[in-house]
Amino acid sequence: MTPWEDPQLIEAFDEEFEELAHFAAGSVVDCGFGYLDRNGAVDPSKPVELWITGRMTYVFALAALKGYDWAIPLVDHGIRCLSEGPMYDRENGGWYSGLVTEIVEREDGPHWKVVEPANGGLKQAYAHAFVILSSSAATVLGRPGARELLDRALADQDQHWWEPEFGRVREAWNRDYTISEDYRGVNANMHTVEAYLAAFDATGDRLWLDRARGICRFVADTAEQLHWRIPEHFDAEWNMLPEHNADRPSDPFRPYGATPGHGMEWARLILHTRAALIGLGDRDDWMVEAAEQLFNRSCADGWDRHGAGGFVYTTDWNGRPVVDTRMHWVLCEAVNSACVLGRVHEEAGDASRVAELSTLYAQWVDWADRYLREATGRWIHEVDASGVESGTTWEGKADAYHVAQMLLLPQVGNTPCFALALKQLAE
Repeated sequence: MTPWEDPQLIEAFDEEFEELAHFAAGSVVDCGFGYLDRNGAVDPSKPVELWITGRMTYVFALAALKGYDWAIPLVDHGIRCLSEGPMYDRENGGWYSGLVTEIVEREDGPHWKVVEPANGGLKQAYAHAFVILSSSAATVLGRPGARELLDRALADQDQHWWEPEFGRVREAWNRDYTISEDYRGVNANMHTVEAYLAAFDATGDRLWLDRARGICRFVADTAEQLHWRIPEHFDAEWNMLPEHNADRPSDPFRPYGATPGHGMEWARLILHTRAALIGLGDRDDWMVEAAEQLFNRSCADGWDRHGAGGFVYTTDWNGRPVVDTRMHWVLCEAVNSACVLGRVHEEAGDASRVAELSTLYAQWVDWADRYLREATGRWIHEVDASGVESGTTWEGKADAYHVAQMLLLPQVGNTPCFALALKQLAE
């Protein structure tokens, strides 16, 4: 039996997921969901961000699909804030990247008053992807207003983000969609792939699956040129910028160099896309090899074999560590990709490879339990090279999205995406 099929592990992960969702519920603010500090309180010094509001709404939708009815009001709060709240730009369309707020004391307690949109009203593809992801999950759940929000978000993709000449999405716009940033990023496209797969599940419209497949193919083809290290940064014509942010190597969204965690995440998403295609009687034979190569490169470059273990945040183009901080999301994606890739090899009857992946999966889950799991439902987001909690890139416990998916994946299988799979399991 593989570890991801172990009933005891699945039961333990279920308990962990429910407590994680309870912990995440502390992020509620009037206009969405806020950034949690290390103790689980909303950090008032940070904007209320779109990506966090989308991710938390998504996690609560998954919790509701697991049968936790207490999460349903939290889903409705997220959908209401994204549909009607001040993050949505009624004048120009789209969603602000975040909101600057201040706390106002009232008779019924503190309230988060919106001062202005953050960053001058900047709009980001990365954050918009989580509007699609959360509204897709809420649509599967059947919550009021969710499908309308999803349709609005998908229309916005066509109008403002999708560049058909490249088959990928642009990075960012100013407030009124008149100035587009020249930069293009693989990170935003990665989360757009996940969002498009979720939209395909929620709507049945194959357009979103085909777009996801095209983005995956571009990333695989480009990574192959660099020994399966994924270039993250490009100009507006999609020319590589390999030295981008060399002076800011630990940037949380645009770090210099290659990011092993993204290699793992892309491996998983490529295999999810493949599984969705197989479900339609279609397939792309390049996908398993690409996922395997990305996974192997991320293992070889990212895992620390000489110290406390864990995956480093970034490497240079020769695989040498640049930022050796260990992020919780990187470990979660490594566990996820081992699980998905292991299932593919199980289907192919490759027992030796399944055994190897099972060993890695168990090793990485154990490492997470030792260094990242602070208590049931509470996960440290960053540790240093010796395994001690740090906050150089990620302070506090910003959100629950990566851990939630890691905990649920053993039940979900390779396809469809999380929300629809959980709904089908409950039926």
